[in-house]
Amino acid sequence: MSMETHPLLKTASVLCTTVLLCACASLLPQARTESPAFQSFEAARQAIESLIPQTSNIATLTEKGLTPTSQPNTVILTHADVVRKMVSGNVLDRKDLDPGIVTCLQARDACRGWELNVANISKARTGNFFADFLNFKRRIETTGWRFNAMILLVDDVVVYRGWGGQPVINEVEIQTNPLGPLQDMGPAVVTSGR
Repeated sequence: MSMETHPLLKTASVLCTTVLLCACASLLPQARTESPAFQSFEAARQAIESLIPQTSNIATLTEKGLTPTSQPNTVILTHADVVRKMVSGNVLDRKDLDPGIVTCLQARDACRGWELNVANISKARTGNFFADFLNFKRRIETTGWRFNAMILLVDDVVVYRGWGGQPVINEVEIQTNPLGPLQDMGPAVVTSGR
């Protein structure tokens, strides 16, 4: 082998290694949870806040895409569910509750509720592919938002609406295992050896 080809092979080797390492990072698992109805936390908030208690009705909810049939992950609440969620023990008097909640509680069987749970969450394992694959170090980034809302209706008229959630989620979880793939084998070996 001549001296001229040796630097060329070295450069090609470094280039191939770099490409391989970059490609490996894309092999790490990723997961995504999303609700198609709203593109952002703000859009969901505006849709709920646009509802006017004692005025908005089923037609309004349908138009805004807030019905259980058009909004995935919506929980339909019975009167008993509403009582359980809104009145916890003897902590609150009726005077402490929103007038719409009191109206719903007094309506008994005519009262029903919808609990909306909307999310757009991305989880990605980032970092070194080989350290992750061999279980030495795992880094998981979670980003997105979660939104939840409660709508109470009496005879198909909205009497109460409230919302909450997490407008911004940005979490990083780092797990380090000094023994790598052997880390989880320790307790199993000790217990099976008895």
